[in-house]
Amino acid sequence: MKKALIIDDERLARSELKKLLADHPEIVVVGEAVNAKDGIEKIETLHPDLLFLDIQMPDKTGFDLLAELEKTPQVIFTTAYDEYALKAFEYNALDYLLKPVEPKRLADAIHKLHQQDEKDRLLASGGIRTLLSENDQVFVKDGDRCWFVKLQEIRLFESVGNYARVYFETNKPLILKSLNALEERLDERVFFRANRKHIVNLRMIEKIDTYFNGGLLLEMRGGEKIEVSRRQAVKFKEMMSL
Repeated sequence: MKKALIIDDERLARSELKKLLADHPEIVVVGEAVNAKDGIEKIETLHPDLLFLDIQMPDKTGFDLLAELEKTPQVIFTTAYDEYALKAFEYNALDYLLKPVEPKRLADAIHKLHQQDEKDRLLASGGIRTLLSENDQVFVKDGDRCWFVKLQEIRLFESVGNYARVYFETNKPLILKSLNALEERLDERVFFRANRKHIVNLRMIEKIDTYFNGGLLLEMRGGEKIEVSRRQAVKFKEMMSL
């Protein structure tokens, strides 16, 4: 069972979400909050496992609320605005639902929640390899040059045979690691497999454009333009609620 708190200044939106959640008995709504201040107080008293969090509220935004928490529950954003999707994933959001929330999108979000819980359980039991945290430093060596780089500073991995090119700042060294091996260790909420040759840091995307045959074109902070394959574009759009 998951204890959920709904934080939204719109009464009708809260009521509609509660009605939709009735089809998911594993999610128990333990309270509602009408703004960020109320939300912080309810989080401290109710200790929810999951937040359904609006972004635009009268006093503070949902992002402001999360910045004030010492320990953050799992978060599913619910909002009428689509322009915050990229920023939402900077906060490790499980999903980003546009209002009015559709039953299928809510079901997809809860499925992601279950997947993440299972992954966390396996990690705790040693059943799968430990994922790298975004604050972890990785050692990168290219010839005589060496770096310790935080994962959050890497905007892109590019496959070069059995090697991977690592893009950070103005550097592009090669490491003896396949893209598939890297993908196993990277948090999929932060790093996304755009195509056969590239893994991108979702927080380093500057611009998203439509591309040929249903694909997408991502422009990274370093100016690189990365095509998202048609197959992966479907997954990307679901993640970003595009």
